[in-house]
Amino acid sequence: MKAGCRTPALICGEGFSAFLHKHCPAVAETFSPTPWCWGGRLQTLVCALLKSRPSVNYRNELIRTVDGGQISLDWVDNRASVTYPESSTRPTVLILPGLTGNSQQSYVLHAIHQATRRGYRCVVFNNRGLGGEELLTPVTYCAASISDLDRVVCHVKGLYPHAPVLGAGVSMGGMILLNYLGRKRTESGLVAGITISTAWDAMKSSDSLEEPLNWLLFNKYLTNGLCRSVTRHRKILEKVVDVEHVLKAQTVREFDERFTTLLFGYKSCVEYYRDASPAKKLPTTTVPILCLNATDDPFSPQRAFPVSIVQGLPNVALLLTAHGGHIAFLQGLFPRGEGYMERLLGQFVEAVFENPTDIKEACGLNEDEQSE
Repeated sequence: MKAGCRTPALICGEGFSAFLHKHCPAVAETFSPTPWCWGGRLQTLVCALLKSRPSVNYRNELIRTVDGGQISLDWVDNRASVTYPESSTRPTVLILPGLTGNSQQSYVLHAIHQATRRGYRCVVFNNRGLGGEELLTPVTYCAASISDLDRVVCHVKGLYPHAPVLGAGVSMGGMILLNYLGRKRTESGLVAGITISTAWDAMKSSDSLEEPLNWLLFNKYLTNGLCRSVTRHRKILEKVVDVEHVLKAQTVREFDERFTTLLFGYKSCVEYYRDASPAKKLPTTTVPILCLNATDDPFSPQRAFPVSIVQGLPNVALLLTAHGGHIAFLQGLFPRGEGYMERLLGQFVEAVFENPTDIKEACGLNEDEQSE
């Protein structure tokens, strides 16, 4: 993709491409970023500072895990839905936030507005220890672990067995979602997935974030957020890690070396990053997946994009914009409200839920090849 190109590049099979062009007009839009905010770093920073935070009223639910832990789910039931007045069949969007994110992030709030105004239900999966909940066991979360997501999907499907569920993962949430879909295959319980600003190769992402300017602007902030979470749950986590050593981490990689690899049984950070990277798991996915990335994303470098892998898959679409940064994709002179990212998500969610047979055919999926 050329750096100056404003039309997003859509990489996918012919059938999926035709479906997306028909039902998701944003894929063919001319994407013009905010004129005073072109660079990926600036887009990322400005989005964090300016983006509006729509009002959302959640219903919180705590569910227990097999190991005695708890997961916090924030629901928006949308009981006023005119399109789907019956709760039992109302489609559900399951949202997975980023590395240190939760249901209060602006991108989550905007995603919920996109879905609920179309009549759908939403549930946000807050990773353990985030969203204000206490850790009951010395187990947190990582990009490679899918057990908690599996628990959440089973819970949601148990409550509403006749309602389709679509997964929407942002940044690390997208990594978890793709790893889940790749490993569960036809048993995922989801009808489709969409990811935004996913890091395709954890090692290359780490290298990019350790470039001096990226470290100063982003890596340091993320590392501090991770360390604050460890401090908050210090009493239970000090049973399994050297908390003082962890809190001296200066980068996300150092944090993962001192904390994540130990908690999840990896021999090294290299082994963890290899397992966490979702690109090579795409061939084993069995549902339609749309992945949005910007080529100037400092968190997910262009050299890591799985272009060659996606080109051989009928059910995965990679949508690349020349600009947009990380979870930003800002448009307009004063980009506080809905932008390209939100519009695309809303269109894809509607396309999946309202055209279930068409999208399966477009992606070459038979009924017995896709989870219901």
